[in-house]
Amino acid sequence: MPRSHKTLPRLYVHADLGSGYEVGLEREQTNYLINVMRLGAGDAVILFNGRDGAWMAKVTDPHRKGVTLQCVEQTAHQTPAPDLWFGFAPLKVGRLDYLVQKATEMGAGTIQPVITRYTQVHRLKADKLEANIIEAAEQCEVLAVPTLGDEIALADLIAHWQRDHGLRRLIFCDESAPSGSPVSQLRRVEGLPVGILIGPEGGFSDEERTLLLQQSFVIPVSLGPRILRADTAAVAALAVVQSIIGDWR
Repeated sequence: MPRSHKTLPRLYVHADLGSGYEVGLEREQTNYLINVMRLGAGDAVILFNGRDGAWMAKVTDPHRKGVTLQCVEQTAHQTPAPDLWFGFAPLKVGRLDYLVQKATEMGAGTIQPVITRYTQVHRLKADKLEANIIEAAEQCEVLAVPTLGDEIALADLIAHWQRDHGLRRLIFCDESAPSGSPVSQLRRVEGLPVGILIGPEGGFSDEERTLLLQQSFVIPVSLGPRILRADTAAVAALAVVQSIIGDWR
């Protein structure tokens, strides 16, 4: 009995996808299909590349140095890229991986590391972050893979925000703001593109908070009365924004 598309292994590839197209896999993906999943000729997987939707492909040439697959049918049309910008101060390994994965799952279109005064980690490994983004997209059937931005200093981000982002409003998750419902604040920007900014474990410095609150495009929002770890705050903020003005409505 054929397996449901939902139960097939999912792989992100760089190659173009289309009816009859052949796709060669990289070494790690080959190892995964042959040695981990134990697939052979005729077995099916789902491929996606962030451009051409999802395609069921059959293994046509399995060998340990590289697997070739042929696209058979499209199983899902390409979804548009989400317009939600997500900025975060990098955390230590482990929690950073979690944060990037959850941002991918919850609909971020751009994932942007932002360096603040109390940022714990500098000189990020972009390839590792991208691997976490892809892993989350594979597991959660995300077809529009988020773009990973280059790390940027908070002061530079703010200085060039309107030039680079136009009318986009920046939702500043302010741990020092009076606790209260974020609904009224977020309703102010309904219909406009938005970004979310999450600070580091030590929070924003007084100077950084003052800088943010001086900007006309910044919307300070409280995430409630509890002290949240940065990775928890990221998930909470994404959930609040998506449920009030995002694609969960």
